[in-house]
Order: sequence, then structure tokens, then C-alpha cells
Amino acid sequence: MAGIYIHIPFCASRCKYCDFYSTTLLHRREAYVQAVIREAEQRIHRENAMSCATANDAQRDRKRPFHREKGKYQTVYLGGGTPSMLTEEQIGRLTKAIGIRKGMEVTMEANPGDLTREKLQALRKAGINRLSIGIQSFNNELLQLIGRRHTAEEAEKAVRQAQDTGFENISIDLIYGLPTQTMSLWKEDIAKALALQVQHISAYCLSYENDTAMTRMLQAGKIQAIDDETENLMYETLVQTLQHNGYEHYEVSNFCLPGYESRHNSSYWDGTPYVGLGAAAHSYDGRKRRWNTADLEAYIDGIQRGEPIYEEETLTEDNRFNERIMLSLRTSKGLNLSELSEEDAAYCRETAQPWLAKGLLRREGDRLVASIAGSEILNSIIESFIRI
Repeated sequence: MAGIYIHIPFCASRCKYCDFYSTTLLHRREAYVQAVIREAEQRIHRENAMSCATANDAQRDRKRPFHREKGKYQTVYLGGGTPSMLTEEQIGRLTKAIGIRKGMEVTMEANPGDLTREKLQALRKAGINRLSIGIQSFNNELLQLIGRRHTAEEAEKAVRQAQDTGFENISIDLIYGLPTQTMSLWKEDIAKALALQVQHISAYCLSYENDTAMTRMLQAGKIQAIDDETENLMYETLVQTLQHNGYEHYEVSNFCLPGYESRHNSSYWDGTPYVGLGAAAHSYDGRKRRWNTADLEAYIDGIQRGEPIYEEETLTEDNRFNERIMLSLRTSKGLNLSELSEEDAAYCRETAQPWLAKGLLRREGDRLVASIAGSEILNSIIESFIRI
């Protein structure tokens, strides 16, 4: 199930914890939209031209995200940045250029404050059928601390309006492990998320990334990081509460009602090829990874000249093995040993033994799956499998 990711880097302001590529140069939105549309046309055209008559080439083409004719993909995801910073007309042109079809999952990330009733109606008309709303917290003091530009009241209103407008597949993002965030406040956030009856919840532990305002605040002693024990308890509370309320824990940070997993993101975790459009967007064809320049003006200029600026690498066998470990252990399906070579499977069985003995991994048939406690130290477990 191949997909298309479109990176929309524009933000009205930068959140204090975010290290994704973004810009506040809002006056460049129109030039950027035109460039993304042109990149889509250029890359689709190239893939079409590469279709060959030989059986081997035809087989290879069927594995490409675009092949033979426009539209051989199943999901589209507009991420950012803040895609909802685009106008309704710009979003409509993007989805039209991609070629939205019936049955596709078409997701757009949005800031609650951008979602007026009129905009929501326009998004549905443009083919958006899944919203990912960046709420992060329902506590106004915490929202102010992390630099979000919406209020808790606006967050709840945005979800309700989206539901009233006809959106039946809504995801919300939450963050835990925030400075000053208590267990009581975290439980309130979970309760408010459940009260909204959304189909999907993504919850991430705050990470102090390089060159972010939150990290500088931490280094300056203006804030204090929450201890590991509290973070782990927050995660356990999240998992247990959502599962008790009917949500499936299908990936370490993602929960859904039955049938509402993110089809697009699931393709990433399954290692399915995808195409990334826009500045800083990544692509994967099963053998190579490619990433566009993380420079707005360089991206626009390169596309206009018909010379996209990007880098790429061909993955080695060890690269592909490491990525399979990193991605599969994040999911409820886990690592399927029967899909590995005998040598790789034996290596994984041996490496897993100490984690199995501690209850941090468990065996489910031929699969290795992380327990809740294992998910709390998943990076350490993954590192033990990695081949350098």
C-alpha cells in the first residue's frame, strides 16, 4: 500500500519542543504550493516513462509508488509544519494535482485554531477525510509553556466542529512528560481525549531535541525535566486507560478504535515504499532513501528549474535489517522471525533471550513483541539488535 507524503513547512510560530523543518515565511506559501505540484508532475512523469515492456522491468515497476499511470497509491498525508496554514483553495489544488480517488485515506495535520466550520467544509470538499489535530494538552498553562498558539477550549471546539461537519476519522496528538505536568493533569488530558470520542489518539513523550527552545530552557535551568519513573507511570496509565476504553495499542505511541489505524503511517512501519513531496520530505522505494533539501528557497528554485535538490542513499543489507528491527518492534505485530533468513532469525533469537527473561519482550508464535515495560525502554532493546 504505497503512499504520498506532502510536507507543508509553514507555521505561524514555532513550538518550543519542535525540531521538524518549518518556516514562518508565510508570504511564500503560494510559490511553495506551485513547486510541490510541479514536483509531483515531474516525478510521476519520470516514473511513467520508466515503465518497460520486459517482464522483469514490468515486475519492478509494480513495486514503485507511481507506475504506468497516475494514482497507483492508497494514502496521502499532508504533514508539517502546519498544513492548515494553507488556504482552502491551495489545499484543493494540491489534492486535485495528486488525484484523490474514492477509498483513499487522505490525512491532513491541523492546528485547532485554524479549523473554522467554513474551513472544515472546504477540506471535506477537497477530499480530506482524516484529520490529525495537534492538541498536545487540554491544560492552558501547559499549552503556553510549550508555545502552542491555541487554547484548550479551542481544541475541544475544533474536534466537535469537525465531527459536526462530517469527519468520521479524527486523530488527536497528546504530549506527556512535560515540565510541571503531574499525574493528575495527565489523567485529566486522557479523560478529556476519551470524552471527545475520537477514533485515533497519538501520544508522545516529550523529547528534548537539539536546538529547540525547550532544550535551551532546560540547559538554562528555567525548567526541570520529569523523572523517568514518572514518565513510565504516565505511559503505563495511558496504555491501560485507552485499552480499557476499547482502543487498540497498535504502535508504541498510537492507539485506535478497531479499524481506524493510520493506514499511511502503518505503511512506514511495514517498510512499504512511499513518495515524499516538498522541502525536507523523504522518499523510499524499497532500496533507496531520498530526501529533499530542507531549504525553502532552494527547494522552490530547484523545482522551477526542473532540477530538484535532493540527496539519496542505497541501503545495505545491514541497513535494511536494522530498519526492520527499529520499525517492527514499535508495533503490536512485532518482529516476525519467519520472514527473516535463518541466520538473521538465529541472531535475533539469541539477542532476545535476556529481554525475554526480564519480560520486556515476549514470544507470540514466530514473533517478538515488546511488552508495556519493554516499550518504555524500547530504544535500548532496539540498540541491542542493531548491526553496526
